[in-house]
Amino acid sequence: MYIAYYDEAGDDGYPKYSSPLFVLSAVYLHYSCWKDVFENIRQFRKKLKIDYNIPIKTEFHTRHFVMNKNPYRELQISDDDKSVILQLFCELISNLDMRIINIVINKKNISKQGYNVLDNALKYSIQRIENDLIKTSKKFMIITDEGRIGKMRMTARKIQRVNFIPSKYNSIPYRKEIKSLIEDPLQKDSKESYFIQIADLVSFIVYNYSIYKLGINVFSKRMPINMNKLFFIDLMEKLKGSLNLQATKSDKYGVVYYPK
Repeated sequence: MYIAYYDEAGDDGYPKYSSPLFVLSAVYLHYSCWKDVFENIRQFRKKLKIDYNIPIKTEFHTRHFVMNKNPYRELQISDDDKSVILQLFCELISNLDMRIINIVINKKNISKQGYNVLDNALKYSIQRIENDLIKTSKKFMIITDEGRIGKMRMTARKIQRVNFIPSKYNSIPYRKEIKSLIEDPLQKDSKESYFIQIADLVSFIVYNYSIYKLGINVFSKRMPINMNKLFFIDLMEKLKGSLNLQATKSDKYGVVYYPK
């Protein structure tokens, strides 16, 4: 069985929203690898404590870290060191025994009234995890932060009963219910989960990579000047070893964009 950890970047609002994109990242790994992967992350956090004085038990919330918000402000980490830490994190993730799927909802392309951003993002994500696991008949369960657990539970239940998928060959969708998912999504405080924190980091990177890729260029004024387009492309390259590149053929890093 696999465990899939979820987190997001951007807001899931529509038609009113504060971010043009919504990114949902899933980090999933086989239960038999969990202990080893956890220990590798813990050792990495110990090294961050030694080298940069980042407390091991402090939640690594990437956006707050980069934007120098509390509790990181008092650590007085330079922008150069922040970029190095993100690079080191990505190199670690790429060498861990897990896979990552990223779904990006581009709200600029939404034309349908009542479009449910989170529902669609989660549906597309679960479908792709199932596509990856179904060939080996493996099951998976979802663990996510508390914020959107109710909405995610509704979506997960729905697509196990009825699920329509657009056809590549005609305009008529076909039914393919989700078979690999077990249990409702379970909630866990991100402060208590290195894996949700990794999903948070990945979603932040994918969001900023996608801002450039899609030509939106709505970039935070608080972003350090050294974290530019080339920087985020470099981070995506570093993550490549763990990214599920088969999730789509339309992006070299397997990032899935909707609506088309």
